[in-house]
Amino acid sequence: MPLHDKFGRAITDLRISITDRCNYRCVYCRTGNEGAQYADLKLDEYLRMVRVMVSLGIEKVRITGGEPLLRSGIIDFVRRVSLLRTPSDQALDIAITTNGHLLEDMAQPLKDAGLSRITVSMDAVDAAKFARITRVPNGFERVLAGVRAAKRAGLDPVKVNCVLLRGFNEDQIVEFAKFSRDEGVVLRFIEFMPLEEDRVWSPEVVVTLAEIVTTLSAWKPLRPLPANTASETARRYTFDDGIGEIGIIAPVSQPFCGHCSRIRVTSDGKIRTCLFSLFDHDLYTVMRDGGDDDAMAAYIRSVVEKKEARHHIGEPGFLQPSRSMVHIGG
Repeated sequence: MPLHDKFGRAITDLRISITDRCNYRCVYCRTGNEGAQYADLKLDEYLRMVRVMVSLGIEKVRITGGEPLLRSGIIDFVRRVSLLRTPSDQALDIAITTNGHLLEDMAQPLKDAGLSRITVSMDAVDAAKFARITRVPNGFERVLAGVRAAKRAGLDPVKVNCVLLRGFNEDQIVEFAKFSRDEGVVLRFIEFMPLEEDRVWSPEVVVTLAEIVTTLSAWKPLRPLPANTASETARRYTFDDGIGEIGIIAPVSQPFCGHCSRIRVTSDGKIRTCLFSLFDHDLYTVMRDGGDDDAMAAYIRSVVEKKEARHHIGEPGFLQPSRSMVHIGG
């Protein structure tokens, strides 16, 4: 039977982090301090986890980090994942989320290995603002080159994710819309979530969906687009002339938990049923201690059964997860 949680939601999307290392130190994610502890497994171990989950009905696999392109062997890993088939003998939808810094030279090999799509995190189209957010000088041109290389390689649609933080990049909303139209990429604005190491999140820093729509509409009229799937996280829009696609992912102001189809595996092999779970579920130990595929599958099913109904951001008593996004997997 395919994976379903106790609320009847089909779990078809896996996000698996293959490293918590990153060459950026974005202010909404990782602290600027050095000395982070890393917990990467062997790529063969991640591959086995993916294989078992695909046998249970996972249809989409997104490879994340940290920065996944830092992992030696990533291209072969994508190739091996692409050889897996769902129980109905369908090919997987395989995507990577990357900061794009190393993408220019890797886009075509990744496409040739079987990658379906790519999402690039890019939080400003102004080089100085980009450096302030990422805390990496001279990164903007490399990421832009990576986006363009991905388009040339045919990794369509190339998506660009922008996390908006008041006081940092809310003035980039219209500039990003222009970028989307000029470069032919799909843009996703994401509300800032309380998952950063520095614990600077507050509701006042969040730039909400309503504010984004108001800002864009004042520049050029928007019209809504239908969802691609029932579990899609983004509210989709285009402009009145049909050029460009803007999506807004609003987990803070307009949660979409009721249609969630995701499960996550951290770089140290823990299952997380929600970004904001307060508990991990140790799949790696089941595997390390000799559990066969059936034992792993049974454990995965038992964990999915515990998937939360929703998160509680902004509610009284909300507890921020002890692990930050870079350790959970983007």
